[in-house]
Amino acid sequence: MDFFYTLDKELFYFINHTLSNPIFDKIFPYLTDVKHWYLVYIIFWLILIIKGGRLGRITAMMSLFLITASDQISSFLLKDWIARIRPCNVLPDVNILVFCSGSYSMPSSHAVNNFAAAVFLSKLFPKYKIPFYTIAVLMAFSRPYVGVHYPADIIVGAVVGAVIGYIFAILTLRIDEYFLRMKLPERIKIFRGKRKKQKHN
Repeated sequence: MDFFYTLDKELFYFINHTLSNPIFDKIFPYLTDVKHWYLVYIIFWLILIIKGGRLGRITAMMSLFLITASDQISSFLLKDWIARIRPCNVLPDVNILVFCSGSYSMPSSHAVNNFAAAVFLSKLFPKYKIPFYTIAVLMAFSRPYVGVHYPADIIVGAVVGAVIGYIFAILTLRIDEYFLRMKLPERIKIFRGKRKKQKHN
């Protein structure tokens, strides 16, 4: 156990210190702040509803349940159970670039939420999986860089988020299939009605 903690700590210092540079010091504190993403989330959510068809609308609704579930599981269940103190509250000489919360560290809620969303959306819209995963990786990497999470917090968060995202993606596809089956008989009736009219004409 000591070996893994030492490895985790060394990797944390590598990201937080060795990779530190003026450009990253500007980029990652901005990226890691969820408030800066609100407009992007709203626009994307509206695009799903307006342009995404039936699957897009179902995805938009399910995404609300997804983020609620992933955030509650990480913030109020796993963190209190694991009770790991953040590196910025316990380690010396940490390069802290954002506010250091007193809440527990593992798993990273940023990693859980973003990987849940990335896996969820990539399963439903695989054409766009590269940008989905790119955002998740950048958001996850930003957490040890700004000094508030160990790398292990990110890895555990990514795994937990991926599982949640996959489950919600399967549920969404099942719901979409259900609505497709519900509408199929109606389409058959409409098609048959049109054919009868054509014959009479």
